[in-house]
Amino acid sequence: MPRTTNLIAALLCATLRAPARAPAAPPASPPAPARLRDAPAWTRDAVCYEIFVRSFADSDGDGVGDLNGLIARLDYLNDGRPETTGDLGVSCIWLMPIMESPSYHGYDIVDYHTVDREYGTNDDFRRLVAEAHRRGIRVLIDLVLNHVSSQHPAFQDALADSASPFRNWFSFRPTDPRVRNPWGGNSWHRSPRRDEYYYAFFWQGMPDLNLEDPYLRAELMRIADSWLQDLGADGFRLDAIKFLVEAGDRVQDTEGTHAFLREFGAHVRQVAPAAFTIGEVFDSTGTLLSYYPDQLDGHFAFEVADSILAAVNRGDARGLLAPVLRLQAAVPAWRWSPFLRNHDQPRTLTFLHDDAARARVAATLLLTFPGLPFVYYGEEIGMTGDKPDERIRTPMQWADAPGAGFTAGTPWETLAPDWRRTNVAAQEADTASLLNLYRRLIRLRAQHPALATAGVLEPLVTGRAEVAAYLRHAGDDAVLVVANLGDVPQPDVTLAAAATSLRPGRYTLTALLGGGAAAPLAVDNAGAVRDYRPLPVLAPHSAQVYALVAAGNN
Repeated sequence: MPRTTNLIAALLCATLRAPARAPAAPPASPPAPARLRDAPAWTRDAVCYEIFVRSFADSDGDGVGDLNGLIARLDYLNDGRPETTGDLGVSCIWLMPIMESPSYHGYDIVDYHTVDREYGTNDDFRRLVAEAHRRGIRVLIDLVLNHVSSQHPAFQDALADSASPFRNWFSFRPTDPRVRNPWGGNSWHRSPRRDEYYYAFFWQGMPDLNLEDPYLRAELMRIADSWLQDLGADGFRLDAIKFLVEAGDRVQDTEGTHAFLREFGAHVRQVAPAAFTIGEVFDSTGTLLSYYPDQLDGHFAFEVADSILAAVNRGDARGLLAPVLRLQAAVPAWRWSPFLRNHDQPRTLTFLHDDAARARVAATLLLTFPGLPFVYYGEEIGMTGDKPDERIRTPMQWADAPGAGFTAGTPWETLAPDWRRTNVAAQEADTASLLNLYRRLIRLRAQHPALATAGVLEPLVTGRAEVAAYLRHAGDDAVLVVANLGDVPQPDVTLAAAATSLRPGRYTLTALLGGGAAAPLAVDNAGAVRDYRPLPVLAPHSAQVYALVAAGNN
């Protein structure tokens, strides 16, 4: 069959009709790094929500969630009416991979151009974007650039033909280098076609892309353009970015990785100035900071997530704020994202040994911290789940009804055991439910600039290992958060700070989550808080949030 120079078709089509030769001319030079923009307006008070489309809502009864099912549930996320309180109020959603893939999870892609047929069509995605935008919701999609499926047509052609124009899009060796990944597995796998080995860091079914190839990089930029310009996506979450480019035996956090992300981030900002990019750097805050200032817009703050859950789990607030303060000092708040759990980790309530009170405290800390927070679907109702991964990604529990209200058919994965009592319908009318706590906290971020990305966090000294306390402050808006992470009541807790951003004077405190008013707060002429006792007793596993109003401004 004749070869074609249409590399886009070769890379993107689910079936490779005719392999392509590399073009004679090099691809266009990458754009010069663009000036990093100011914070997009929507990030000011935003909370984002991670969705596994397969498990969220099924519209056609086949047991698999789909885009039309998600569209039908958008009002649960945000109904577009700020005056209502029956929705979560989130302003962006991140969809786990929705491109054509042979796996249930979608992180091994065979066609970057097409929505997976189980989820719908490209037109369904365009309609999702339109309906989301009508409600003030941005739509981010997972974009996997580290690897493809071993069934991808370009990889299959590279396996079959050592002269394939796609050979350099992957890494081959004549012998096994015997390099292990961090989990103890071999990163090099024997070819099923000839006596050679190919590089696949995570698993033999997901061969890594060689992002040092300029033609491949150009194709990946065009894929991004297609989703941004033709399909209407608002940006990308980039998977596994630590491992994008290898340098000899070094496979993580290489200069080649940083260079590619600079190129990709600059390209996206050039072709879609309003788009947002966020990356997965599963590592310490120190490593995370190496991915700033000029690469993607934001990255997930894994150490903040671990710090919240570890502190709540052990009942000890020491060290809780350290990663938050480090990020706050280094990076604008809209550019880093705290969270509790994601699709790779045991769910929050499971990690906290099914202790609902601890889960409430964790949620309150997350949603009163700086940053652009993300919530994994089902966390807001306390869904449970542990490894293997399928059990962390079970169908959304909407109601005590057939299929948990997720499907009229048989769910693709068995429901979590507690679905009859833990579901949206059961928590809707319960003002004390976890769902309604999430709703209130998300609205507080929209109502109080101090809790939004403009608000600075200022720690307070509590004198108790079990108690965390901090101010959030922006302009004239100030909020106090006090949390007892311990198992016993804490009487006579006093708060102090040698200096704060508060103006000197006396402040009255209004409880924003219930629990009664706190004592007035005095701030001296140096901005210090001294021996302030907000409440006679702090209940165990509880968190209080108060608005501060200066005397004379009531």
